Amino acid sequence: MKEEGRAACGGEALFEDLDFPAEDTSLFCDSSTPIARLQGDISWRRPQEICQSPALFPDNISLGHAKQGLLGDCWFLCACTFLLKNKHLLNKVLPPDQPQWGDSGYRGSFQFRLWQQGHWTEVTIDDRLPCINSTLCFSRCHSPAVFWVALLEKAYAKLHGSYEQLWAGQVSEALVDLTGGLAERWSLGDFQTEEEQRPEQDSDQVRRRRLDLNLLCRVKDQCAISCSTHSSPGGASELGQYHALTVMEWLDVKTVSGSKVLLLRIRNPWGRCCWGGAWIGSGTGWSCVDPASALDLQARVAEGEFWLDETEFLSQFDDVTVGYPISEEGHLKSIYTGNLLTHNQQLAGRWMKGHSAGGSRNSSIYGSNPKFWLKVCERGEVLVSLLQHRKWRNTEKYAQMPLEDSKNTKHQHYQAIALHMWKVEKKRFNLCRMLNKPPCASTHCHAYEREVVLHGQLEPGYYLLIPSTYQPGAEAHFLIRVFSSSSTSLSALKSPAPSLPLTTDGEWETSYFRGSWVEGRTAGGSRNFLSHWQNPCFPFTVCDESAVTSGVNVRITLHQSRPDTDLHPIGFHIYKLPEGESVQTLPRDEDPVASCVPHCYTQDVSLACCLSPGAYTIVPSTYQPDCSAHFTLSLARRIHRKVVKSQERLGRAIQEVSLLDNTATLADKSLFPQWHRAFIMVIYRMSQNKS
Repeated sequence: MKEEGRAACGGEALFEDLDFPAEDTSLFCDSSTPIARLQGDISWRRPQEICQSPALFPDNISLGHAKQGLLGDCWFLCACTFLLKNKHLLNKVLPPDQPQWGDSGYRGSFQFRLWQQGHWTEVTIDDRLPCINSTLCFSRCHSPAVFWVALLEKAYAKLHGSYEQLWAGQVSEALVDLTGGLAERWSLGDFQTEEEQRPEQDSDQVRRRRLDLNLLCRVKDQCAISCSTHSSPGGASELGQYHALTVMEWLDVKTVSGSKVLLLRIRNPWGRCCWGGAWIGSGTGWSCVDPASALDLQARVAEGEFWLDETEFLSQFDDVTVGYPISEEGHLKSIYTGNLLTHNQQLAGRWMKGHSAGGSRNSSIYGSNPKFWLKVCERGEVLVSLLQHRKWRNTEKYAQMPLEDSKNTKHQHYQAIALHMWKVEKKRFNLCRMLNKPPCASTHCHAYEREVVLHGQLEPGYYLLIPSTYQPGAEAHFLIRVFSSSSTSLSALKSPAPSLPLTTDGEWETSYFRGSWVEGRTAGGSRNFLSHWQNPCFPFTVCDESAVTSGVNVRITLHQSRPDTDLHPIGFHIYKLPEGESVQTLPRDEDPVASCVPHCYTQDVSLACCLSPGAYTIVPSTYQPDCSAHFTLSLARRIHRKVVKSQERLGRAIQEVSLLDNTATLADKSLFPQWHRAFIMVIYRMSQNKS
C-alpha cells in the first residue's frame, strides 16, 4: 500500500490520498466523454473551503437528496436515493460517527464500504472534491452545505478508477454495489411472449419481462424503483437519451366519479422538473380528483419531482429497475411474495477457454461449462443469480480499470450470459441424457447484463445449475448467489482438470508441495511490493531429457485452501537460477522467465510453459502482502521417452533376476547379451545384499 500523503492546513495534518490523487488521472480515463472539455478548469477543494459550515447530512432529509452535476451518473444517483430512505443500508456504506469538519478528530478522510464481487470492500478517500469556481462540478446534495453524496461519488469513482468511468451505467449495478442485494430490470416497451420464444432457440438478445406494478404491491414502500428512458419521451421536454429517474411513491387516488387512478411521484436527479404531462402544476389531470386530495398530493412534491399517471408512466418510459428490499438483519425480501429469504450462499466460478467455456446450448461443448449442485431441503422460494465480473485491465491505480472504448457500450464490459437449471436425481445423474431434456427453469436468452436472476418455488431435491456465455471460448469470472426462504446448500460439481498437452514421445511426473502464507512472515504479496521475496520459494530443475525444442514441458498449478466466499487473488512467478546461484543470492530485481498473472480471485491458477534445462524456483503469492492462507503447489514435468524406457528396462531386469534366481544360473551366457547380463548381475547382487 502506498504511503499516505499529508498536507498542513490550519495547523492540522490532513490526509491526502496518493492512490486517488487530486489530479486529472483521477478525473479522466480516455477523455471520451463530455467532461473531457473540463480539463484545466477543475480545482480540488475540501468542503470547509467550499462553504462555512459543511455537514454530511441535513436536518431536513429532503435537502439531502442527490442533485446531478456535469457527470452523466444519474444511474448511480438513483441508487443513492434508496440509501437515503433506508438508514440501516446507508450506515453500512458510510459507517456512522466518523469525525467531521470542526471535530477534534477530523483529519480530512472518510471511510466507505462498497460491495464488489461477493464481498464488502473498504474504500478510504480524502475529502478534496472537484470544483469549478469553488463550486462542486459533479454530484451534490440539494443543500450546498451537505456532502455525503459528493463523497460517496468520489469513493465509487475511486473503486472504478476515475470519475469518467461513471459516465453511463445501469441502476441495477449501482443498487447491488451499494446494498449487496439483488436488482432486476423489467421492460415497459414491446416484448416477446413465452409463446413467441421457441424453447429450442438460444440467442444473445436481451429479453426482459413486462412489469406489472400490481406485482410489487407487497413491497412497494420498501423496494427501490427506478425508471429510465432510452430516448426523449413525449412528456419530457428536456430528457435526452439514456436518463434514469427514481420512483418515490405510487398510490391509488379516488376520482370525483368514484373510480381510481394510479399516480406515481417521480424524482429527476437533475433537481428540476422536466415534465409537461397532465399532472404538472395546474394540469388537467387534477380536475378529476377531489380538491383536498389534489392539494395534499401537490404539497408532497419537492424540487425536481412531478406526478404522472400509470398510462403516462407505461407509455413514456422504456424500462424499470427494481431493487429488492433488505431487512435490518441483512435478509433479502422477495419482490414476488414479500417473504424474507433468510438463507443465502454464494460460490465463485470461471469460464476458461479450452476447459470450461462451453458456450450456449447450441454449442456441442455446452456440457463443459461449470456446473453447480443446488440441494433444496424443503419446499420454498428460491432466487438464483449469476453475476459476472467486469472485464479489467492492469493499472497502478487503486482500482483496475475496465476495458472500454469511446462508444462505452455494455458489450465491452460484459459477456452475454444465461443460467439454466435442471431437476435431477443425483444418484442417477447422466449429463448427456439430462442436457437433451428441457431445463425446469432458465433465464432464456443470453443477455449482455452484469447479472441475471432465476426465481421459483422449488420442491425438495437436487438441481443442477449451468451458467454459460453465449459464445464458446468466452472467458470471465462469475459468482453464483442463492437466496431462499428454506434451507439449501450450494456446491460445485468438480470437473476434471485440464488435460496436460502430452505428446507421444513422453510421459509426465508430478510432484506436490504444501506451503503457507503467514502474515508478517511469509505473506510478501506480489512483485509490486518489496516484501515479495518473503514468500515461500520452491526450487526445481529441468533436465536435458525433459527439455524439448517446442511444446510444453512444465505445468504448474497453485491451489489456495480457502472457501469460495473468502478467496485471495493469487498467482505465481518462475525465476531461473544462474549457475552457482541460489534463491538467497538471486538479485531481487531479477525478472521472471514465466508468470501466472494477473492475480485472480479463484481456487486454482495454472500455467503451462516450455523451459530450457536448468535450475528454477517458483514464488507463489497473494496480490496484497499479509494475506494468510494455506496452499498446495503441483509441479508436472515431462519425462523424455529415453528415461521412461530406462525405467521400464530396470523393472523388467528386476523381474528377470527374480526369475533367474529360481530357474537358471547367471553363468548361462546364452540367455542374454553380455551388456544385459552384466546389468542384471549388478541388480542381482544388490538384491542379494538387501536380503
